[in-house]
Amino acid sequence: MQLVTVLTYTLLFVASVAVTLGACALFTNAIEWLGKRLGISEGAVGSVLAAIGTTLPETSIPIIAIFFGEGQEEKEVGLGAILGAPFMLSTLVLPILAMLLLLYAWAGKRTARLHLKYGEVVTDLVFFVIGYVTALACIYIPSRLVHIIVAVALIGMYAYYMKMKLSTPDAEEASSQLDPLIFAKSATIPSRFMIGLQGFIGLAGLILGAHMFVNAAEALAGTFDVSPLLLALLIAPLATELPEMSNSFLWLYRKKDRLAVGNVTGAMVFQGTVPVSVGLLGTDWAITSAASVTMVLAVQATMFYLLQLLISGSWRAWLLSSGALLYIGYTLYLFLRQ
Repeated sequence: MQLVTVLTYTLLFVASVAVTLGACALFTNAIEWLGKRLGISEGAVGSVLAAIGTTLPETSIPIIAIFFGEGQEEKEVGLGAILGAPFMLSTLVLPILAMLLLLYAWAGKRTARLHLKYGEVVTDLVFFVIGYVTALACIYIPSRLVHIIVAVALIGMYAYYMKMKLSTPDAEEASSQLDPLIFAKSATIPSRFMIGLQGFIGLAGLILGAHMFVNAAEALAGTFDVSPLLLALLIAPLATELPEMSNSFLWLYRKKDRLAVGNVTGAMVFQGTVPVSVGLLGTDWAITSAASVTMVLAVQATMFYLLQLLISGSWRAWLLSSGALLYIGYTLYLFLRQ
């Protein structure tokens, strides 16, 4: 019976990946055209439009759990979702992006060098570190007033980040080549309605694929008696970050590195400010030691990436991929302490 259950949910995993990849193609194609029609730089398209589009749906999870949950357990699930996402993005998604870059280079699809405006990357990482370190400090300041002030400040910080990104001109934008809109392949300049329709359907598909992944992960975790902490901090965020990962991997394959990396670093800024504010406003922000470790590791990984840029002015894929050691080490730690 258990074998049948495992096979069933393994097939659900495969189906969730197929749905996500198809939806990803629709969403990335639409979001690129939306940025072009709005005259927004490629960096801002990745770090703001794409990042918000794929993170807003998953942000509903902690909001519902914290403000509409019936007990402490629901709030803990919400906090797990809030803390798990930045940890996953910084210690897993960015390193996997680097590993894929090496794989594509080995297969002869592209070079192993990221073509980025590293000033944009530094801005994203600095905003994330400032916001997340501030939230981390609030764990040790049990003052409701301080938590409210910090939450408001973090929301304001993200609003300023958006304004700065969306108002930055891009001199290279004219050279960017786009594939035809999938829903209007014959149109030289597709209508905003068709762009919006395709983007909405793509985003809905990404949400569906992520929920299928979550259901499969939760079922398999229950079958193999995986701890709730492991599920909240590692497995569930892996599912909810699937849209960002899929978008970035596809953009990387198409050699659109600014979109690929900006989608991840922009999501880090969002996840390190807005959902964190939800946690500060809706809970007493009493984070367990095991959960607070993920915050420290996320900051450490990000500081490591920043240090690479400050020393060499660019990222080396093999060095960037080493950030995954933090994720692997923490995962093994949680497994061993079950």
